[in-house]
Amino acid sequence: MNSYQLIGQLITLVEEFDNGRKQEVSITLENFTGFLNTRITKNPQSGAQGDLRFGDQEPSAVSGAYQLDNNIARLFVYMSRYAKSYIKKALHQTLLGSAEEFTCLAVLLTHTSLSKTELMQLNLLERTSGTEIINRLLTNRLVEQWDDVKDKRSKRIAITEKGKELLYLVFADMDHVGKMVTGKLTISEKFTLQYLLQQLEDFHYEIYSNKQVTDKADMIKYTGQLL
Repeated sequence: MNSYQLIGQLITLVEEFDNGRKQEVSITLENFTGFLNTRITKNPQSGAQGDLRFGDQEPSAVSGAYQLDNNIARLFVYMSRYAKSYIKKALHQTLLGSAEEFTCLAVLLTHTSLSKTELMQLNLLERTSGTEIINRLLTNRLVEQWDDVKDKRSKRIAITEKGKELLYLVFADMDHVGKMVTGKLTISEKFTLQYLLQQLEDFHYEIYSNKQVTDKADMIKYTGQLL
């Protein structure tokens, strides 16, 4: 759709809004926006943009991908991969090899020490991959560990001076990563996105921390409660 087609569509919608509104509803931008939102709600795919990755086969599958929740989830996956690729470039020629190593070190910077389990949970890491990440940080002497006095089965872990020095050097490049990820969004759009993402983070972290969704059956049960 080009700009002229969009203008034509808007004119049609304005006419539809005007013809369908009650007399007490004035013609304002706010009221028209509300009308548009109801139209989008009735047609969840109307706001979706064409995905250049999709071909022309299996249109029913493509239609399912554009269902509102599916489309948002797919875009989240893409954004995660873009962000990781930028972080990897920012970490080039440093002792940090991944976004996960960076976030673990950054979290440790703000704590005197953490148990390995606590560090993995705060960084949303599975035990196997989390252990590998911590071992790489230990090998490069960016963190140190010792036996937990209160729990002999556990290890405490803390960032070293070497880790702090590296992290503060990396922070400057991470500012560029943040700007790349948010792209050409306006300040207002960034605040809106931040607000929505924080709502999702609060929702998901509670589920993750309390282990409320451990398998597919739990997920299906939980989504049923969201309807």
